[in-house]
Amino acid sequence: MTSPGTTRSPWLRTFRDAGGAAPTLVLFPHAGGGAGFYRSLADHFPAGVEVRVVQYPGRETRAGEPLIDDMDTLADQAADALRPLLDRRLAILGHSMGALVAYEVTRRLEARGAALERLFVSARHPPAAHGLTSRHRHLLDDDRFAEMLRDTGGTPSALLDEPEMRAYLLPIVRNDYRLIETYVPSPGPALRTPVVSIAAEEDGTVSAAQVEGWRRTTQGTFEHLTFPGGHFYLLERPAELTATVLGRLGWDGWDDGDGDGGDDGPYR
Repeated sequence: MTSPGTTRSPWLRTFRDAGGAAPTLVLFPHAGGGAGFYRSLADHFPAGVEVRVVQYPGRETRAGEPLIDDMDTLADQAADALRPLLDRRLAILGHSMGALVAYEVTRRLEARGAALERLFVSARHPPAAHGLTSRHRHLLDDDRFAEMLRDTGGTPSALLDEPEMRAYLLPIVRNDYRLIETYVPSPGPALRTPVVSIAAEEDGTVSAAQVEGWRRTTQGTFEHLTFPGGHFYLLERPAELTATVLGRLGWDGWDDGDGDGGDDGPYR
């Protein structure tokens, strides 16, 4: 459901509708991911907080649209979609590839005078380290690309073993890897928005030290957190992540679902 006075956009799905000018958290998915990835996480947020998820073209509700493999194009269009939300308390969280997209969108919103409450970047090294990582995985043939996805643990093996699902998934994930691997951050000032970087202890795709490097992207406050778990820790520990996000934002009037009516965070 869309709140009264809110413009409908294919770019945003609302999984927790608080209405009016409620504080709003916008989530950006990982490579190959769609908005549906965050549905269960959104259920852990309280009724007074609105949770919206960016839906990239070419998947789920936008399956008939062309994929976008250029960061500037993706970030420009996503930032335009967020403009109607700039009159409310707003924070952004991006996971893996979504952290880079969220960063670029935050840059664009700041250039328009927006003041975001926080940027949460999860399980991804910062833009400055981009050139140190592979730029060629999107060029692998289908079999080698699928094997790489198995090794990194980002895609369940069962999906890659099913021919029709594999044929659907591989072009989407390959597109997103192309976007990441051809992304070159443009020069510009550090963010004004406070940044919280989050790493997982058992993430084989990026180290906690690399994720901590987001410190250099902001002139605002910075905090680095580490969670137990693997690359998709946020699905393994949704209540802890929710408590951490809400605690940093100071968004009151919520319950973490454990019956005590309050916040157990910060996690650590």
